[in-house]
Amino acid sequence: MKAELRLWLRMLTTTTTIEAEIRRRLRVQFNTTLPRFDLLAALDRAPEGLTLGEVSARMMVTNGNVTGLATRLEAEGLVVRRVDPNDRRAVRLTLTEEGRAVFDTQSAAHGRWIKEMFAGLAPEEREALHQLLGRAKTALSTALETEEAL
Repeated sequence: MKAELRLWLRMLTTTTTIEAEIRRRLRVQFNTTLPRFDLLAALDRAPEGLTLGEVSARMMVTNGNVTGLATRLEAEGLVVRRVDPNDRRAVRLTLTEEGRAVFDTQSAAHGRWIKEMFAGLAPEEREALHQLLGRAKTALSTALETEEAL
């Protein structure tokens, strides 16, 4: 039990440290926040746009949080809201050209930051860690499914 707890705390500390540094760098270099970056990233991966509900599900936040964020990004000209052609009751968010350019710049920097943060590991160590975390994720899913079945 002690080894598992130590492992969990090591993973949590590592993730928290990386996230805090990403937040800091986004604020310092781009005067933006991680939620704004995450929303632009979600829209970048969905060229046809996303409804507010789809964005909130992907970002795992409430619709209210997404609405406020979308309103600010729209006011800055980074996103546009359009009525969903398949459901006139829904609003679909898409990136503007300016939004795509801003995200491309931020995304390139984000990629460099992540590379820098893992530079202390050899390529084979990064691959081994990736493989082990994949196995841990699968084991966790299996354990949770087993728990739910009981």
